Amino acid sequence: MQKVLSIDGGGIRGIIPAIVLAEIERRTGKPTSEVFDLVAGTSTGGILALGLTKPGRDGKPQYSAERLIELYETEGEKIFNRSVWHRIHAVGNLAEEKYPSKGIEDVTREYFEDRRLAEALTEVLVSAYEIEGRIPWFFKRRHARDPDKKGYDFLMRDVARATSAAPTYFEPLQVAVGYEGDRAFVDGGVYANNPAMCAYVEARKIHPEEDDFLVVSLGTGELTRSLPYEEVKGWGLALWAQPILNVVFDGVADTVDYQLRELLPSEGDARRYYRFQTLLDIGKDDMDDASRTNVAALKVKAREIISKNDDALKAVCGQLVA
Repeated sequence: MQKVLSIDGGGIRGIIPAIVLAEIERRTGKPTSEVFDLVAGTSTGGILALGLTKPGRDGKPQYSAERLIELYETEGEKIFNRSVWHRIHAVGNLAEEKYPSKGIEDVTREYFEDRRLAEALTEVLVSAYEIEGRIPWFFKRRHARDPDKKGYDFLMRDVARATSAAPTYFEPLQVAVGYEGDRAFVDGGVYANNPAMCAYVEARKIHPEEDDFLVVSLGTGELTRSLPYEEVKGWGLALWAQPILNVVFDGVADTVDYQLRELLPSEGDARRYYRFQTLLDIGKDDMDDASRTNVAALKVKAREIISKNDDALKAVCGQLVA
């Protein structure tokens, strides 16, 4: 059986899957990179995927999921931070990205140092979108290790920065790609905020002879905030810019969930697909609200996933260590 983990995008809401993964690691007694054959992520999920597969000096994972929870608790306000000058220069958020890149680049440099994608402890797939060639892009460990693909062994910190460059929030990242020259990347959430289908296809590509797959998909919270017709009917480009991004991200995630439920139905007592998700009926669904109050609310929602899905978590952990 090939075991696949997929982690949605969602900015600060990435603390939700981080907490669920910490529970899975606690129950299995093993790090994520040992129980999954492929780990995929978009945006904040991509950062988690890289963090969970980054080797330490001893060759074992440097970060547990429990340790990465701290990334959201302690670094969120650094990532989503802007000076008064930046606010004025950006005319709020109309003339420039909402946040300068320094915060997220400082954090990814601290967490990933000079480690490269080829060093990941298991197969990795991280999505981004290349805006000059107008193509979906996947950063993959197998490409990084392929001697025929010169220049595809990217720094982990650059992959983390590229996948999380959400339009209107952060400026795109330009990265040299082998002999192809510079490419410019934005957040993969514009087409794969839930990368579970991409991960499933990648796993089948790597193992074409395999017909037994287990896919575990972790959400970052489903949006519940209404967009009332009377309020939005008069919106133009400026007012729709950030709300439409959330609509796209949320809709894509739900579509992939439907597709995988159809493709990987349960067989007897064995499930082949698990989706752990929650409704954001407390806290805020904003990707960038890193306030202590909101982070605390998101932690409550993560613990709610664990308590309401005890049987499913027990089952999936049994399958992961079988």
